[in-house]
Amino acid sequence: MPRWRAVVSAADAARPIGVFDSGVGGLTVVRALMERLPLESIVYFGDTARVPYGVKSVATIEQFSAQITDYLLRRDVKMLIIACNTMAAVAAHVVRRLARDIPVLDVIEAGARAAVSGSSGRRIGVIGTPTTINSNAYARRMHELDPTVRVYSQACPLLVPLVEEGWLDHAVTRLTAQEYLRPVLAEEVDSLVLGCTHYPLLKPLLRDVAGPQVRLIDSALTTAELAAQCLQQSGLTRAGGGPAVYHFVVSDVPLRFQTIGERFLGRSLGEVEKVDW
Repeated sequence: MPRWRAVVSAADAARPIGVFDSGVGGLTVVRALMERLPLESIVYFGDTARVPYGVKSVATIEQFSAQITDYLLRRDVKMLIIACNTMAAVAAHVVRRLARDIPVLDVIEAGARAAVSGSSGRRIGVIGTPTTINSNAYARRMHELDPTVRVYSQACPLLVPLVEEGWLDHAVTRLTAQEYLRPVLAEEVDSLVLGCTHYPLLKPLLRDVAGPQVRLIDSALTTAELAAQCLQQSGLTRAGGGPAVYHFVVSDVPLRFQTIGERFLGRSLGEVEKVDW
């Protein structure tokens, strides 16, 4: 794990964590951060005006990611978390270059580390959106960490709209998941990476479909755990000084954002700020 500069004052530790995503899915990462690091303030940015990112070119995703990074740096964040698998797969290098000495974490790095470290049979499945799977980012990173692992990837394009529809335990969702997971489970994987921030909401259903012998890797939880380790390592953990403050910022406020967002977050969003570029 990379090492970052030590904190120079308590004021640095009091700064918020910046989390961003192409839409609402990254709120599952925010939820995990709230539970793992309850004293940490968070600024969340969802690029709801330009979602989905999966159909856009690499150059466009890099441009949007740079714009969001600049915005969060102006909000004086102490850490950046890329909570979107698509952005992490193709634009993480842009975010790290702009962030300079500020720690940058992403869901792919966290998920890959957790999958490799806990895989007993060295056979790992990955499910995600077509863009994430086609990028091969999870498999590439896992092979860098351990060349002996075998990775079996499966794109699941229908799961995101089903989650956003709220069909978390619907017969249609179950049949869809069974169909998608069939070729991966046929490879006798011992771990399954949920390579999309929407998928944690389907964990009970996916656990039933995959069976008890398959360990589910929730990249929201693994990202929160990695964030806790990095904050501790760099001396940036907030120790107190009042309750955490949460800000939710979007590039557009569609009518369904509040409803879907609160489902992902597990609590009220409160006031949602709209940014004007």
